[in-house]
Amino acid sequence: MSIPVILLVDDSEDILEFLGYNLMKEGYTVEKASSGTDALKIAIECKPDLIILDVMMPDMDGIEVCQYLRQEKSLANTKIAFLTARGEDYSQIAGFNAGGDDYILKPINPKVFIARVKALLKRPSSESNNKNTRIIFTGITIDREKFEVLINKKKIFLPLKEFEILWLLASKPNRVYTRDEIFSKIWGGNVYLGQRTIDVHVRVLREKTGIENIKTIKGVGYKFEMR
Repeated sequence: MSIPVILLVDDSEDILEFLGYNLMKEGYTVEKASSGTDALKIAIECKPDLIILDVMMPDMDGIEVCQYLRQEKSLANTKIAFLTARGEDYSQIAGFNAGGDDYILKPINPKVFIARVKALLKRPSSESNNKNTRIIFTGITIDREKFEVLINKKKIFLPLKEFEILWLLASKPNRVYTRDEIFSKIWGGNVYLGQRTIDVHVRVLREKTGIENIKTIKGVGYKFEMR
């Protein structure tokens, strides 16, 4: 099995050294870039398995870097995680919209950081996710082919819209979906529904399934949280 390559991108030398040290202790190969411009060059050259990308950088911010990376076909299977300050919901949403797979909160706890890295490297790529017909977590199986949900091996039958909301959220754990995005993806962009419609569907979904992973991001939307 090949050793995963991780590219760290941050304009702070201290953060690069801190994160690099913890990753190398786990046996990963680490590349570093201190600017967005350097990150693009290095990523294309080394084709990392994972890029950990700071949002706030002077020459080119992380959101812009991610947008460029997602246009590069050779990096289609590369995961991208953003480093964001706690509570920066806007940065997190912008990052996911740019093609990010996850975010890691600052200040960074080394053990939590390594756990998130390991989880990201195990996660199927977005390209693979689109072809999957089942999503499996501990105690939860969501089968798109059968439109069936198993919670601890017990079948839960959901109406189509509730199932589609669950599938959407669970297909990208920790990605925050705004209510507008959920409207667009589940009901179609030309349909107008009141803001409460999504909230009611999610409340009923929680009641029927007992799934505690569906979290409300106040004033924004929802996510399927994985720690």
